[in-house]
Amino acid sequence: MINKKFWKNKRVLITGHTGFKGGWLSVWMNILGAKISGYSINPITKKNFFDITKIKQIFHKDYRSNIQDYKDLEACIKETKPEIIFHLAAQPQVLVSYDNPLDTVATNVIGTSNLLEISRNYKFIKSIVIITTDKVYQNDERKVKFTEKDHLGGDDIYSASKACSDIISNSYFKSFFQSSKCGIATARAGNCVGGGDWTKYRILTDAVEAFAKDKDLKIRNPKTVRPWQHVLEPLYGYIILAQKIYTNKNKRYCTSWNFGPSRKINISVLSFAKILKSKMNSKSKLLVSKKTDKKEKKNLDLDSKKAIKDLGWKSFLSINDTLKLTAEWYLANIKKKNMYNFSVEQINQFLKIKNDL
Repeated sequence: MINKKFWKNKRVLITGHTGFKGGWLSVWMNILGAKISGYSINPITKKNFFDITKIKQIFHKDYRSNIQDYKDLEACIKETKPEIIFHLAAQPQVLVSYDNPLDTVATNVIGTSNLLEISRNYKFIKSIVIITTDKVYQNDERKVKFTEKDHLGGDDIYSASKACSDIISNSYFKSFFQSSKCGIATARAGNCVGGGDWTKYRILTDAVEAFAKDKDLKIRNPKTVRPWQHVLEPLYGYIILAQKIYTNKNKRYCTSWNFGPSRKINISVLSFAKILKSKMNSKSKLLVSKKTDKKEKKNLDLDSKKAIKDLGWKSFLSINDTLKLTAEWYLANIKKKNMYNFSVEQINQFLKIKNDL
């Protein structure tokens, strides 16, 4: 479980804090009383979680620079002296990686290497969680659940770059951190959804924009199945993992971890859109596209038994609860509610559902 006393006044650095997952993690860290700093480029979309929730004020330091910039990143770490680092800064999209392959590699591989190389020189850092993705596994469309022991790989540039990030993290740990007081782990989650994500090329973004205005939604890859999960589920796992690494000096938690949803939540893109449409009370029509310009894997699934057994973490939200929370966030934003307070309420609601199980 998350220990609120542990996090009180902990110095925490979140790379990618202006992004969707980084923003939600920042709000949660603030609830826990941590002293948060962030390092990231500006939000990549006009609409975004960071600006809509107005969370800039919760950061002790707010650095805006590219993770590829070694000197800027080192200056940030030297000034903020983080005890715990959550590394989420990344180029996070498969389709973008086809258009910008070199930048994807530079961000996801060199950026992660920069962070690890800098971190090994500073003794105040005790715990690092590197967030990669479920797409790090070599996916041959065999419809199996990937465990942490399965081979890493990637047929597209994004997946390959994140697999490299995972491998580099493990190599740095074995080469430089095993004998230090700092521990490193990598974390892999499913397709995260939730309020505040307007990232390009995502079904959630397209659906929310269409459903809010009762416009028709064109769906590409309608039969593609993804391990959908609410963003708060893996974030809960990341927080527990960082806490475990910090408090256990034997390095038993310094390995890779899956934080995926249960099998029941894995549904097709078309089914996802139908449920979200219902939750948003939309009159939109769903138009199925027969073609797509870029290739993405059709099936993906994670086995999270290790996190369940060793971390006491588990996925518990149904797909209905997941999309209900998501729809309610966007509908609240349309009504111009205070979205920081609403996000805090959703975290508390999430924890209540968990505690009531």
